[in-house]
Amino acid sequence: MAKPCMVLPSKDVGKIRLVTVPEDMSPHEAYRSVTGLIAEVRGTEEEQWVEEVLDLLEEHGFEEVDFVLGPPLD
Repeated sequence: MAKPCMVLPSKDVGKIRLVTVPEDMSPHEAYRSVTGLIAEVRGTEEEQWVEEVLDLLEEHGFEEVDFVLGPPLD
């Protein structure tokens, strides 16, 4: 069975990330959890900040997934 995923959008296309959501977490819980975890990471250099966020998410059961971003639908 496929794991549910969450897109972490960004205005910078190169910073968009995709993570799996822990199986025991509802979509609403996942959204709230990720929002809180992102807020915990204090301002550092942008690239380092993204890596710190992803490390913190991994500690809480989220896993980064490689993906290919397709062309826009609109």
